[in-house]
Amino acid sequence: MTKPPTVKPHFHGHRERLRTRFTDAGADALADYELLELLLFRSIPRRDVKGLAKTLIETFGDFSSVIGAEAERLQEVTGVSAAVARDLKVIQAASLRTQRIGLHQREVISSWSALNDYCRALLSHETREQFRVLFLDKKNRLIADEQQSQGTVDHAPVYPREVMRRALELGASSVILVHNHPSGDPTPSKADIEMTRKIVESGKALSVTVHDHIIVGKSSTTSFKALQLI
Repeated sequence: MTKPPTVKPHFHGHRERLRTRFTDAGADALADYELLELLLFRSIPRRDVKGLAKTLIETFGDFSSVIGAEAERLQEVTGVSAAVARDLKVIQAASLRTQRIGLHQREVISSWSALNDYCRALLSHETREQFRVLFLDKKNRLIADEQQSQGTVDHAPVYPREVMRRALELGASSVILVHNHPSGDPTPSKADIEMTRKIVESGKALSVTVHDHIIVGKSSTTSFKALQLI
């Protein structure tokens, strides 16, 4: 008896069409949920993922917010397993690694847009306040980007002596301070201004310049240098 021909699921044709559009027209031709579908194809090979991709975009807002969300929050969405969440976080890590390499290869303070994009990609989706320091060499190229502390939704402890101790260990000539406001508003608080002042003063005694302090909100950033607070 002849076996009936194997019928491929309906979404196989959709996947091929979407891949072809990406190949022919590039990512700009795809909506956020379609680009997300392309990623989910590999994580979920035998299921239609269009609905899941749309749900993720609706839940978190846009493509960047989806891959920037914490793994635990991603898994709260029906259909997102630990493996799928991990794959999405790998995409975020790869993107951040690429941006960081770009900062290593150029004078950071002359590339404001690249620095701003990196800081937003790194911190705009964090749900807890995080304080980081970018350590720069004499040519203002990035030596290291390190998290100094992570706190609550509205506070992360910062110790000026520790910032400067690490700068001396790395042989840094200058630093850029970066932290996020999970509330979404990047306006500096009085505590932010006072803490920055203390770090600037500590740096002067050790010939370590504080170029800027960038606060990252949900959709924008604030520069202390632009506000003439440094």
